[in-house]
Amino acid sequence: MKIPRSRALRRRWLGLCAALSTAVLLLAGCSAAVDAKTSITVAIVANPQMKDAISLQQEFRQAHPDVNVRFVSLPENEARAKITASVATGGGEFDVVMISNYETQMWAENGWITNLQPYADKTAGYDANDFIPNIKDALSYQGQLYSVPFYGESSFLAYRKDLFEKAGLTMPAKPSWDDIKNFATKLNDPKNDFAGICLRGLAGWGEVMAPLDTMINTYGGQWFDQDWNAKLDSPEVESAVNDYVNLLNTSGQPGAATSGYGDCITRYSQGKAAMWYDATAMVSSVEDPKSSKVSGLTGYAPAPTKNTQSAGWLYSWSLAIPQVSQHKDAAWDFVSWMTNKDYIKLVGEKIGWERVPPGSRLSTYQLPEYAQIAKAYAKPTLDAMNNASQSNSMLHKVPYSGLQFVGIPEFQDLGTQVAQQISAAIAGQKTVKEALAQAQQYAQVVAESYQKQHNGTAAGQ
Repeated sequence: MKIPRSRALRRRWLGLCAALSTAVLLLAGCSAAVDAKTSITVAIVANPQMKDAISLQQEFRQAHPDVNVRFVSLPENEARAKITASVATGGGEFDVVMISNYETQMWAENGWITNLQPYADKTAGYDANDFIPNIKDALSYQGQLYSVPFYGESSFLAYRKDLFEKAGLTMPAKPSWDDIKNFATKLNDPKNDFAGICLRGLAGWGEVMAPLDTMINTYGGQWFDQDWNAKLDSPEVESAVNDYVNLLNTSGQPGAATSGYGDCITRYSQGKAAMWYDATAMVSSVEDPKSSKVSGLTGYAPAPTKNTQSAGWLYSWSLAIPQVSQHKDAAWDFVSWMTNKDYIKLVGEKIGWERVPPGSRLSTYQLPEYAQIAKAYAKPTLDAMNNASQSNSMLHKVPYSGLQFVGIPEFQDLGTQVAQQISAAIAGQKTVKEALAQAQQYAQVVAESYQKQHNGTAAGQ
């Protein structure tokens, strides 16, 4: 069964975002004081590749001297909340927003974001057919692009080849979570501030829940079954969460409960961890010789599994234009600049080929300069993305889309609430069983409305 689509979906988003709208209005001043015809405000996530885009703005200005760009760059959790509140309430603070495949189709159906297909089709050389197919599909609604990928990712395991060799360890072609536990235990060295593995523990549905959800999937867990019964207190989910929490507590980084993607980038690339399971986009930082101490020392293995053929996720940070933007042509000038083939080359030539945003375009992997520098991770990245599907990564069918998220509007709030419980368990503030009991209560509240719709649909058939 697919998620019910109706006007209720819009009401769900509006209800979730109403409490945030006042805070977002404080950002309105960011887009004022410049000629309205040429000034656009861009809200993006403060990840390394996005910071690179900001640093290259002189190149955009030279090509588009009539467009002035102002950035609102925020950490992931803050960016999600403010962007969602603004777009869902029609606030109009932003002309370009960074969203993902979680939001795109739902927001397109609600009429909150602009159909970008006509813009892409009329832009010479843009070539939307060059986008990696499953990423393009994930960002489309009714066959039309509503956001375009800045980068795409799945997840895989980074590991220190030199340390594995020194310890006489061999990474399997398809590692299991039991393998990872054993390796992490052997390589962990807390006395020297060296972790056997780095994993996200920071509360947030896009933080700790991203890697943990793939672990839940491969253990046979679900958020909801086909009848929309909440399943977060099932034995399979409890087993996965126990293993994740125990792995962090025995062989993970210090302060794991407040450690997110950015923290793991720093720790791993500075040589403070033997392994790191996370987004394939990590390669832009891990393999940067100007900032990473482990460039050229890392091997890449598929996402660890338990009871499935594969694990991992499919995700894209993408750019969209809110429907209420008054400067859509100028906004598209910026969006198309930041997501086209020439931008990929610009990053390679100006910053370094290892900093190229991965996983968005097929042609990226055909560039000789990138192919040379990406030998260790190009194929693992594409393989991970191609294998990222529910049929490969889950034991049981579910009524929602997504691998590291549940594709319903309520998940922004529900995922964060559950993540807070998980982080509390990692911090030792409660047991895993206690955390999941509370998480189950949160999920049951959401499940009730979908059960009513599901039962009503079944009765009408």
